[in-house]
Amino acid sequence: MYEIENVLRDYAWGSTTAIASLLGRPESGGPEAELWIGAHPDSPSVARLPEDGSRRPVDALISSDPEHFLGAESISAFGPRLPFLAKILAAAQPLSLQVHPSLEQAREGFARENGAGIDPHAPNRNYRDDNHKPEMIFALTPFEALCGFRPAAETREILQRVAGAFPEGASSPALLQALIDDLAATDESAGLRRAFERLITGGQGVAEDTALVVEALLSGAALEPYQAELRTVISLNEKYPGDPGVLISLLLNRISLKPGEAVYLPAGNVHAYLHGLGVEVMASSDNVLRGGLTPKHVDVPELLRTVDFRPVAVPMLDAEKTVMDQELFRPPFKEFQLQRIELGPDAGPVPLAQAGPAVVIVVAGEVYLDSPKGDLQLSRGGAAFIPAADAPINVHGVAGSTEPALAFAVTTGL
Repeated sequence: MYEIENVLRDYAWGSTTAIASLLGRPESGGPEAELWIGAHPDSPSVARLPEDGSRRPVDALISSDPEHFLGAESISAFGPRLPFLAKILAAAQPLSLQVHPSLEQAREGFARENGAGIDPHAPNRNYRDDNHKPEMIFALTPFEALCGFRPAAETREILQRVAGAFPEGASSPALLQALIDDLAATDESAGLRRAFERLITGGQGVAEDTALVVEALLSGAALEPYQAELRTVISLNEKYPGDPGVLISLLLNRISLKPGEAVYLPAGNVHAYLHGLGVEVMASSDNVLRGGLTPKHVDVPELLRTVDFRPVAVPMLDAEKTVMDQELFRPPFKEFQLQRIELGPDAGPVPLAQAGPAVVIVVAGEVYLDSPKGDLQLSRGGAAFIPAADAPINVHGVAGSTEPALAFAVTTGL
């Protein structure tokens, strides 16, 4: 087992306090958006080698002996790389509206952009690697998000309510009626696609009509029973006035997770995290196609090829309890699963659910990792990388501690 130090990303949407408060460390003074825990080559965690205290990036450590660190089954399924990336994510402001490609789309797009000679770090690059990026988010605080298309009939009701918010004698924008008509299509997915495409390609006309919609909503119109959805339109427009993503948000499920709840996001799912602190886990990739709420590159044709326009229920992910008292969140992806480990002062050990490599991060109290090949104690904010060859691991509370411990572990879903 290796104690690791992890890389903090300072994206502008990050909270200045949430990650530092969670992990019990000083604030940096700037935004702290994501703490990356894993071996992604852009920001790999750094392991402290127990034999001499020297430091080595986890991706380099894995490359030195993939069989030892990953295990044969993981290598067979995902190749000689850590298949997942864990993050602590803290959103103080909305992230971009985005979608992730399927594995086939990622491989094709990466090869295509390489063939075109696009620099891997160019701002107009869509595919920075050849992997897909399914993901999940576990809420540590109340967590707000947009996630996938809601049924078209429900969205029509919301748009009709918006059209009725205009003062008597004032006409609602023609855009609203066009969207309502789009969503009346017999083929629900086709209707959602037309509405989405109308907004994402509408240019200045969409910006002008968005301003009119927001003005009407702010004029004292009744927002119930769609208060969350319509207040989201108002708040998004404050940050990104006239952006097509402001009205696209009305096509999407608006969700509020309570602490302890989780959702998963497959390929093609349009989503945006709005606010909150959570544990995010994903396949190890940085492929993102943006669809608004961002000053960054938006490739509309590629975006439209990637989006899944089928309406979906909110993809909630319930915890599973094993016979060994393990609390697991298992999305329908083989790259990862998340284990929540809570230990009271008198609790017995909990076996680490480990299929190949694993990472652990402690967010409260202290834990003691015990294996036949070595032991490691971690306090709040501490993290570890555990090679496949070190299994089995038991997670204990620390003797004499009066504070409950809480940790999260990620391993493959094999």
